[in-house]
Amino acid sequence: MPESLSPAQARRVALAAQGFADPMPTGVPTRRHLRRVLDRVGLLQMDSVNVLQRAHYLPLYSRLGPYPTDLLDRAAYQRPRELFEYWGHEASLLPVELHAALRWRMAAARTDAWGGMRRIAVEQPQLVEWVRDEVRARGPLTAAEIEHDAPRETGNWGWNWSAVKRALEFLFWSGEVSAASRTNSFARRYDVPERVLPAAVLDAPTPTTPDAHRTLVAVAARALGVAAEPELRDYFRLPSAGTRLAIAELVEAGELLPVQVPGWRGPTYLHAQARLPRWIRASTLVSPFDPLIWERGRAERLFDFTYRIEIYVPAPQRVYGYYVLPFLHGDRFAARVDLKADRRAGVLLVPAAWIEPGVDVSETAMALAAELYRLAGWLGLSAVAPPAGGDLAGPLAAALAGIAGVR
Repeated sequence: MPESLSPAQARRVALAAQGFADPMPTGVPTRRHLRRVLDRVGLLQMDSVNVLQRAHYLPLYSRLGPYPTDLLDRAAYQRPRELFEYWGHEASLLPVELHAALRWRMAAARTDAWGGMRRIAVEQPQLVEWVRDEVRARGPLTAAEIEHDAPRETGNWGWNWSAVKRALEFLFWSGEVSAASRTNSFARRYDVPERVLPAAVLDAPTPTTPDAHRTLVAVAARALGVAAEPELRDYFRLPSAGTRLAIAELVEAGELLPVQVPGWRGPTYLHAQARLPRWIRASTLVSPFDPLIWERGRAERLFDFTYRIEIYVPAPQRVYGYYVLPFLHGDRFAARVDLKADRRAGVLLVPAAWIEPGVDVSETAMALAAELYRLAGWLGLSAVAPPAGGDLAGPLAAALAGIAGVR
């Protein structure tokens, strides 16, 4: 293995590790393809924003193309479950095999959970116990279904979460309840773990905290391919000291190899099984919540691509748009496009499209237009609207019109 990588080599290593060098399925993707992607990325981040598609569905689309979303739903919420919901990077879907490696986080709920959750456990332990008993007796239940019968409370906290919701989220953080499923409005249905997770998962021995950290750093390292220490820590939001110890042990075991990449400051590590493909032939849109671009500093070093989610930026201050997806073409981000699914009209709206410096405008416009029609078809939309703004709007509109003319 090399002692150093060029920036271009590091970029291809990272893309291959994330599954972008794997061939697209020739037919309808199957559970085997789903497992291949999950083995690459390690977890899927969840988010409630649904302006285009729920966040956890999009990384699979980026790597498999159009696939039946119930493939993921069945893996997460039907027996035999292969995934479970928990706090990984953020709220995430994780392979059930990682449950034991996350029990240290569950055990630390009283000190590490968010303030409102910790307070409810300290200030209203009887309510937490009552909620736990309700879930055990009547689950699966949503928070609203429990709130209807809950003892009267005084005041709300945070995002208008009731005391019952805070109690449920504390119990979820501590591993005492799990997510059995989701409603159409994306609300969790809670149940006790023994009715959600396979018995073999719950019966697996609990590793020591250092062993658990080493397992999670190893998953992150394999998923990243080449990474600096902060990125290995960020993947599962691990503590600094635990991450450093895990890295040292993985280096000693030969699983991580120190390397140098020009422009990367601080220690950098290459996974021993990382691949360095000669080229990447991807041509796909990437979710704002994709693990490829979670860590913004890493995205800038790998792709010379500065990216920011502008959902929470006031509209007049947005640079690119509300829900902007980077367009990966080859091994570079060639454009970015603001998208919205108008499901009632059956149209994929394109509020803006922007070209990245140094790429071929005509080639990018044609490739992006084809990708937008592919995405629209996967979302069940029949048309793609011409872009309303952005410096790629004109060429992309022409490319879209050309495709529409032969459809």
